[in-house]
Amino acid sequence: MKRILGWAALFILGFVVAIVVANYRADVPVETLKAKYANVASRFVDVDGLSVHYRDEGPRTDSVPLVLLHGTGASLLTWDGWATDLTKDHRVIRLDLPAYGLTGPNRDNDYSMVYYARFLHDFLTEIGVSHCNLGGNSLGGGIAWRYALAYPNAVRNLILIDAGGYPLQSKSVPIAFRLARVPILKDLLVNITPRSLIEKSIRNVYADDSRVSNALIDQYMDMALREGNRKAFVSRMGSSMSDSTYLKIPTLRQRTLVLWGAKDFLIPVDNAYHFHRDLPNDTLVIMPNAGHVPMEELPKESVRIIRKFLD
Repeated sequence: MKRILGWAALFILGFVVAIVVANYRADVPVETLKAKYANVASRFVDVDGLSVHYRDEGPRTDSVPLVLLHGTGASLLTWDGWATDLTKDHRVIRLDLPAYGLTGPNRDNDYSMVYYARFLHDFLTEIGVSHCNLGGNSLGGGIAWRYALAYPNAVRNLILIDAGGYPLQSKSVPIAFRLARVPILKDLLVNITPRSLIEKSIRNVYADDSRVSNALIDQYMDMALREGNRKAFVSRMGSSMSDSTYLKIPTLRQRTLVLWGAKDFLIPVDNAYHFHRDLPNDTLVIMPNAGHVPMEELPKESVRIIRKFLD
């Protein structure tokens, strides 16, 4: 009996080792990813010791640019569809936030909402933008309205896309988000990253997962493997996702568009109605066939809504 148990234990150990070996992924140097993802529009600026990747496109005669902030696990590439359309007649600035994309981790391992609002102020100051229209998705939306609270004269119009902020009960959470909060497993996630994990996490936030292409999965995988990003992701997921600051949302005076996917199960549509209830000067648009990232899943349909609001 002991011999059988011994063989079983060895088999299980061997199976676990095989899985670990098969799914181990080394960090990818940022210079390697720059060669693949930085283009002629890409710029890099030093902000608080970080080399921040951003793109500033469209007519410079547009004195009030649209600044776009992506969500957790994403990058400035999530706005490609919007940028292609809007930069014909709008100046659009988008960036990889600290912990994500080509920008990567900050030196203090601080990914609190207070940090992100202060970072955004430092970034915009560094590139000479004192007044803007500000939009954000998910994490980026939470940063956007907090920035508008802290610097009310710097924001003309606010665009909140499936934005974080209110206490919420998610109906479904991407598996990578869940693992990043589990002791021991979160430490393994820093080195063991199956492509299937990235794929399932993306499909989780789309209303129609047939829209998730292999190229999109590869893009998210590459950005996750950027040196330092996985450790930063785990740190970010361990930070507080919400606080009592949402009680100040009714004091926002910016004209605001609240855009939401009806099939968002990460930040359910109830939260859109919370914003609509509390914001004194808002327009609410619910997209019936979109999930958590309408600008990425349905770029043509969602950008028409943005154009109507801005114009």
